[in-house]
Amino acid sequence: MTHAPHLMALDAGTGSIRAVIFNLQGEQVAVAQAEWRHLALPDVPGSMEFDLEHNWQLACQCIRQVLQQSQLPAKAIRSVACCSMREGIVLYNKAGEAIWACANVDARASREVSELKEIHHGQFEREIYQCSGQTLALGAMPRLLWLAHHRPDVYRQAATLTMISDWLAKCLSGELAVDPSNAGTTGLLDLHTRQWRPDLLEMAGLRGDILSPVAETGSKLGEITAEAARQCGLEQGTVVGMGGGDVQLGTLGLGVVNAGETAVLGGTFWQQVVNLPQPQVDPQMNIRVNPHVIPGMVQAEAISFFTGLTMRWFRDAFCGEEKLLAERLGVDCYSLLEEMAARVPAGSWGVMPVFSDAMHFNKWYHAAPSFINLSIDPERCNKQTLFRALEENAAIVSACNLDQVAAFSGVHTSQLVFAGGGSKGKLWSQILSDVTGLTVKVPQVKEATALGCAIAAGVAAGVYRSLQETGQQLVRWEREFHPNAEHHQLYQKQKANWQKVYADQLTLVDSGLTTSMWKAPGL
Repeated sequence: MTHAPHLMALDAGTGSIRAVIFNLQGEQVAVAQAEWRHLALPDVPGSMEFDLEHNWQLACQCIRQVLQQSQLPAKAIRSVACCSMREGIVLYNKAGEAIWACANVDARASREVSELKEIHHGQFEREIYQCSGQTLALGAMPRLLWLAHHRPDVYRQAATLTMISDWLAKCLSGELAVDPSNAGTTGLLDLHTRQWRPDLLEMAGLRGDILSPVAETGSKLGEITAEAARQCGLEQGTVVGMGGGDVQLGTLGLGVVNAGETAVLGGTFWQQVVNLPQPQVDPQMNIRVNPHVIPGMVQAEAISFFTGLTMRWFRDAFCGEEKLLAERLGVDCYSLLEEMAARVPAGSWGVMPVFSDAMHFNKWYHAAPSFINLSIDPERCNKQTLFRALEENAAIVSACNLDQVAAFSGVHTSQLVFAGGGSKGKLWSQILSDVTGLTVKVPQVKEATALGCAIAAGVAAGVYRSLQETGQQLVRWEREFHPNAEHHQLYQKQKANWQKVYADQLTLVDSGLTTSMWKAPGL
């Protein structure tokens, strides 16, 4: 019996590893997932080491499970590619063995960030940003400097550096390379040439010789080795394609592949992503700029902090009755809360949540979480009002971030793609349209990152012609929302008021009267 060819994506997120199988029409066939835990070292504050041996076993477990669930033989998988959280890095010795890794959430190098910021009186970070689109806080350089200071045994052995997605591909194929979309988040890759800049490492007193070859997403890296086949159950000789960063592959899976196209990805954090027509950075250093998986294209990326997490906190802390009712009715609790919030007028009676600020990449910190302008009228100030206010606030922060991108890039759009968990909310989708004044399109695909990764695998195997063409062809739309002009005017005023209130709230953090929700390492 012959089976139609399928594609596999290995998606290494912050909290879990997933193996996902797609058919060539971009339809998900099966998924297997395993949670992993990062290792916090007791004597290293902020450390989140990545357990290489255990996590490879989990990846193999997921591959075997997803093959079993799909009832496909291993030979039906034509190609596999890997994607991962950005910023997580892996170091290898001269023999090509992985010797140390950390997750993207590792924050041990706060002191090193501060030290590097002082080089050339602060101009070093600006030089890194102008070259790479990244600042120091989330980059690889402070972590390497920390290793040089505190783990010289690891640093001396280090011969090569890759990202976590590349480590997975190395485990499968035995070949080492990085792709620009993920490696770009190290702060060591040139946005224009899409190649390493070893001189930046050397300027910081680090070795510039530990950088691996660069290969574009969708190129063929190698094939499944006999050893990997034995461990994970895939067939020896199966094509291994170059994958990439989770957000960039996610936008590929959403068909956001042309200049000017925009997406809001609504998860634990919200990302606002805009494809720029040519490599350029923000003179104010507020917005991150990353290489896209599409060759030659870059993406301006802004981030709203803890948006999905804030909604979960509100649900769990204050909506116990609604959770019980939703369980009895067999519906999602958020859907029930949205129904309640839909009866609250636009503007939520003036209530303003203070959680994530708009993005300021070079000096990134937040005010203390709070609700401002509450009243003691229970008819107006209640659970449904606060829930709606949180949804409106997420949209307002997104709009502020899109305004910042437009200010330096000149890119304006008439529509955006809204994907991720947040896009399940019909009220939230409409609010995002009303606040931004843009048409909001919600795709059918719920696994955009994995689909983008599978597309990369397909291009590497010659199943698809190009990333760009395939991303456009495979996307399907579920719903479309159009802005209410009256609500848009109201939200414009509310956005201006919120920006003033937030600036005022930051002064309370600065004076030590309240505690910041989050501060970037080095601040």
